[in-house]
Amino acid sequence: MFLDAGNLIQKVARALTVAAVTLLPLHALAATPDKPGQGKSVTPIFPPIAEERFRGEVAMAGLRELGYTVKDPKETEYPTMMVALSQGDADFTVHLWDKLHDKFYQKVGGDDTLVKTGDVIPGVVQGYLIDKKTADKHGIRFLTDLKDPKIAKIFDFNGDGKADLTGCNPGWGCELAIDHHLKAYGLERTVSHNRGSYFALMADTITRYKQGQPILYFTWAPQWISGVLVPGKDVVWLEVPHTDLPGGDNKVNTMVDGKNLGFAVDTVKAVINKDFAKKNPAAREFLGRVQISAADESAQNLRMQNGEKSADDIRRHAADWVKQHRGQFDDWLSQARAAK
Repeated sequence: MFLDAGNLIQKVARALTVAAVTLLPLHALAATPDKPGQGKSVTPIFPPIAEERFRGEVAMAGLRELGYTVKDPKETEYPTMMVALSQGDADFTVHLWDKLHDKFYQKVGGDDTLVKTGDVIPGVVQGYLIDKKTADKHGIRFLTDLKDPKIAKIFDFNGDGKADLTGCNPGWGCELAIDHHLKAYGLERTVSHNRGSYFALMADTITRYKQGQPILYFTWAPQWISGVLVPGKDVVWLEVPHTDLPGGDNKVNTMVDGKNLGFAVDTVKAVINKDFAKKNPAAREFLGRVQISAADESAQNLRMQNGEKSADDIRRHAADWVKQHRGQFDDWLSQARAAK
């Protein structure tokens, strides 16, 4: 049976109308110069450390303003985080310590699978501290002073005769450096590295300090610990006699305020899956420009320690930070929108 010309024209018109309506949502989601990420999704991946979520919230806020649909962040430890990024199971993080985590980065292919960019937090420091009262009383200045069993016993809290060092979580990378230091400086017989839930261990350490007891611990900045136990006032950094790092690269800068703290002065970097970075120049450019001062992150961490520690609190802190740095933030967005 043949269709007459009138019926054929009506059917074609209806088909074209349906096609146009079907395509409307796709057209509405098309990228624009102001929102180059429109119609695209991005999956962040962060470590499960609440004190480090703030910088991630700042990064996600910018990507949303660029039009990206930001999925709920995945959470895992640093080695697994690099594996997930290299395999495309996640798209970016803003949590890689350039020196401390380099082994994790290189193990999954390094620059062949990932893009390392920006200086998210410059000037990150790590080291060992003791309470100032004990340091002054016994003239303790160097970590290697703990080789003396009499000095080590001052910090013995479990009765085994060895100093108890509040150390670092397995999987963070710093635990490997601490273990290396204890061996390299001949401290394995007199110092115990207590590792586990770092912030729970530090809560006990702070309690001991408030009770007037000696304390020995590892920490880093930025974070809230140095706002509670203030270096130079409550505690002092211990020096090392010479730089000795895992991997043997001992030419890096380990000096802070004239003291050799034994750890590389580091920078937190953004890391992006290489394929995602190629397809999303705006996201790559923005993440490469995000920068938060160590002082700002430490201040935010102290707010958490003082009770503002819910997920909503952290998001609010990030929104407040963006509002306070709106001019700088808008410049990052402009550079991202111009990226090709």
